[in-house]
Amino acid sequence: MKKHIQRKNAGVFRRLLGFVKPRAGFVAGIVAFALCQAGLALYIPIIIGDAVDMAVARGLVDLGGIRPLLIRISAATLVSASCGWLMNLCASRVAQGTVKDIRRALFDKFLRVPVSFIDSHPRGDLLSRITADVEKISDALIQGFASFFSGVVTIIGTIALMLWVSPAITLIVILVTPLSLFVAAFIAKRSFTLFRAQSETAGSLTGFAEEAVSAHDVVKTFCIEEDIAGSYARTNAELNRRGLRAQFISAITNPSTRFVNGLVYSAVGIFGSLAVIGGGFTVGRLSAFLSYANQYTKPFNEISGIVAELQAALACASRVFELLDEPEIDDSGDGRLPANGTSRAIGFDSVSFGYRPGKQVIHNVSFRVEPGKRLALVGPTGCGKTTLINLLMRFYDPDEGLITLDGVDIRSIPRDKLRSGVGMVLQDSWLFDGTIRDNIAFGRPGASDADVRAAAKAAYADSFIRRLPLGYDTVISGDDGLSAGQRQLLCIARMLLANPSALILDEATSSIDTRTELLIQRGIEKAMEGRTSIIIAHRLSTIRSADEIIVMREGRIVERGSHDQLIAARGAYYELSKAGGTVN
Repeated sequence: MKKHIQRKNAGVFRRLLGFVKPRAGFVAGIVAFALCQAGLALYIPIIIGDAVDMAVARGLVDLGGIRPLLIRISAATLVSASCGWLMNLCASRVAQGTVKDIRRALFDKFLRVPVSFIDSHPRGDLLSRITADVEKISDALIQGFASFFSGVVTIIGTIALMLWVSPAITLIVILVTPLSLFVAAFIAKRSFTLFRAQSETAGSLTGFAEEAVSAHDVVKTFCIEEDIAGSYARTNAELNRRGLRAQFISAITNPSTRFVNGLVYSAVGIFGSLAVIGGGFTVGRLSAFLSYANQYTKPFNEISGIVAELQAALACASRVFELLDEPEIDDSGDGRLPANGTSRAIGFDSVSFGYRPGKQVIHNVSFRVEPGKRLALVGPTGCGKTTLINLLMRFYDPDEGLITLDGVDIRSIPRDKLRSGVGMVLQDSWLFDGTIRDNIAFGRPGASDADVRAAAKAAYADSFIRRLPLGYDTVISGDDGLSAGQRQLLCIARMLLANPSALILDEATSSIDTRTELLIQRGIEKAMEGRTSIIIAHRLSTIRSADEIIVMREGRIVERGSHDQLIAARGAYYELSKAGGTVN
């Protein structure tokens, strides 16, 4: 198990370095400035040691020799600090550029993964990966690159200088050092699992908060604030518990290595003092050696801290790369649709489908919509109406059967070609932060103002838009004061502007009052003229004129025919229609 985790961590680290590779120039700058900073930091103790030897007793102080040494110390300190600043600047450029590429890759991945992947994961967890997890990687990179290279150079340089000053005492230092490395490695192995659990819990907490905020009105309506607060508190407490455990384990690293380093420093002081007493060492040399011993052990403290931070970053990076490794939509089909006029023929042939293996929600459904005709799908909630639309749009692919557009298997048609010719208005009115004009022109960004207004007029949205203070330049954001019906009208205008060859109306007027529905019905009727249309609706007035009505129940077709035929048959459709003029 441990070997598996180590191999996995190594693979994650290599992939992380792949994102760093384009910034190799800045990495080289980090190394160069680290060499300069470390070299000067190692040179300063030598100068200080010489100054100490020039002031060994009262009356034996060489002030003339000390003054130039002080100037050299000041200059070396200034240049070393400047190199450290430049090294940190390069490290920041590497870290920020790397996480920028990771964020872009993640967002591009979001756009390419199947809808099934998005639906099967909490939204908050996915958002946590692209925000909190990536930030953790950034923090580790900023701290890691600067400290790691500087630490390695310092360790190598101090060993070389200590060997030059006193090989015997240096051997003592080197023999004690593995204790510090063992402590850091021992703790790092145990911290990775804890940090991963912390990241997963943080994703769950983010998802829960996102759901609670988006459903704030529902929470208030059912007076379940205390229940929601309790659930949040429990998840938050679990995150706190896991976070404390992870931080506690990682926090042990630094004091443990500092204890080992204290032993090293004490040993150097004891044996160095004995060497001075024996005449084999000067006080200045001992001063320099003690400084080197301190500089030698300090990087181990920093690197051990980096190891703990890196474990947290690797845990987050593994979650990021899991998302990046998700299979993408296979859009390699080379099917070609016939040159279209204004409509398409849609066919379902023995289609079966389930969102989960072994649990089908659509059972052997077959029907055909001729070009320019209108098909209505009705039935109780959960009978599979919207699922059929998801299959037609290739948000999912059927488990069995065939779906065709003008006789061409839609699985052979690239999704962008398939969807660009189909206009959809859903029950949920989705609008983004921006002007009303931009929202209407979302599916046709190059549309002129005249075309945008024409679409709004056709959807009977122009009148209320012009009454707004800024008209079409009104910015929609959050609680923008628009009613649900007005927002739905904008979505219908967006669909009309795209001028598709086929229309799908999934309860498009469910958020619109009866009076408004009568107004926009004429616009929808005009839009459907000559176009193949599939309508899902709960009001008879919306589907009465359909060429064919299909009644579904539990994923199966139980009845089909025109409105008059189904009413006359006094079957399932007739029973549904008796519920106050609604059919679902």
